[in-house]
Amino acid sequence: MKLVRLSSNSQLDGFDCGDEDLNGFLVEDAKSFTEKRIANSFILYDDGEIAAFFCLLNDKISKQEITGSQWKKIKNRFPDGKKFSSYPAIKIGRFAVSSKYRGRQVGTRLMNIIKDMLDSDRNYSAFRFITVDAYVSAVAFYEKNGFVKLTQKDENEHTRLMFFDMMELE
Repeated sequence: MKLVRLSSNSQLDGFDCGDEDLNGFLVEDAKSFTEKRIANSFILYDDGEIAAFFCLLNDKISKQEITGSQWKKIKNRFPDGKKFSSYPAIKIGRFAVSSKYRGRQVGTRLMNIIKDMLDSDRNYSAFRFITVDAYVSAVAFYEKNGFVKLTQKDENEHTRLMFFDMMELE
């Protein structure tokens, strides 16, 4: 398998993860998001076939988004005197594994690749967290990969805001 950054020449035919929204994003929006500098997408190819994809964009964890008790837990991860009203993050905007590759640990391996990739290149901008708006059906997958629910405010929504602390890699 080979991970490639999406380019204008990338072939995106034949991907199906079973979710029309995610399939549609890859085919209809991913290239324009890259061109407009909204998000960078990455494709995991297996012998020319798309096994999975994800996109990354900038984000933040903000005091306004979460409840007081959870904000205290976030804030306490930082030394005294270094408390802010928001902390920098990278968001996984989309993350999908082809239906053909389910049950093979491709998603978990790809999540580890993302964490390693983000941890190894610290030359341009700093961030502390990876965030994701996880579909409710994917919450268990993200929890298995070290993500934590950020708030209870979205408990009855179709997505849950979750985060992973990059300091856990050290």
